[in-house]
Amino acid sequence: MVVRLAETLEVPLRERNHLLLAAGYAPAYSEQPVESVEMEPVRAALDRFLRAHEPYPAIVIDRHHNITAANDALGSLVEGVAPRLLESPANAIRVALHPEGMAPRTVNFAESSGHLMARLRREAQVSCDPVLEALYEECARYPGVVTDPPSAGSGITGVVMPMRLRDGDRELAFISTLSTFGSAVDVTLSELAIEAFYPANAQTAMRLLSEVS
Repeated sequence: MVVRLAETLEVPLRERNHLLLAAGYAPAYSEQPVESVEMEPVRAALDRFLRAHEPYPAIVIDRHHNITAANDALGSLVEGVAPRLLESPANAIRVALHPEGMAPRTVNFAESSGHLMARLRREAQVSCDPVLEALYEECARYPGVVTDPPSAGSGITGVVMPMRLRDGDRELAFISTLSTFGSAVDVTLSELAIEAFYPANAQTAMRLLSEVS
């Protein structure tokens, strides 16, 4: 009954294990380290995606938004970021919003930070994860960070809000997607996500392609 209720409510696997323990049962879902032998096919699949996505940036993040893997094209996003913010485990949200991170290069920082903070707040509220809650409180104190999502009257047009970055006297614009393993039955795997960045205009595409030509 616990498992059926959790499945119906789409409770994350980690919390399902907690529910089972509270009900007096053993956890039903394994939690293998990414480095384990069992995860070798997963690591191969992630690496294949990251490399195939070049010259566009892509990262793999865990449930706390820590970057566990990235392709070489990530440099176009994190150029100028303080080295200490990129030390493992680098946190994608912190890198994006920190004043020594991507914030100085982000042209539409108010809209971009509002989108990220609203997402982070929602994740923290749903999971009640103290690490996510602490990350939200930390980032909310950064200069210029907006905690509310962009409104319909904020001047945003089009079908998706791009992240716009200064690139010398030019500008790069990216849109991104989040992908997960849909059939995951392991806690660690269910919490991994691939964030892939795509050029939002021809100018950005040509700029990235020129680096490998």
